[in-house]
Amino acid sequence: MADHIKIRPATGTWVVRAAGAVLGESVNALELIEGDYPPVIYFPRADIAMTFLDPSDKTSHCPHKGDARYFSIVAKSGVIADAAWSYETPITDVSEIKDYLAFYTSKVAVEQV
Repeated sequence: MADHIKIRPATGTWVVRAAGAVLGESVNALELIEGDYPPVIYFPRADIAMTFLDPSDKTSHCPHKGDARYFSIVAKSGVIADAAWSYETPITDVSEIKDYLAFYTSKVAVEQV
């Protein structure tokens, strides 16, 4: 694993909310710490209501994690564009995040409950 990336189980129960609705809750979330960036909570897809997420056309590449695919959230109040991302085929060193999603905390609420 890249020396500046640490992945560990996120302690406790985590929830993600968008537009007043709970999209998921997990006791199996992961915390990814990368360098000086704030920690990011990754939720198992199995714990997220994927029916509210639509794949978007946006992609990005991280040399340490791989290619990211983005998802928009379809809420009653409208679409929250590119609110989540996933590394569907991550680099081997961070393979733990395969089948997990992370969310922009500027667009949704990610909280420990």
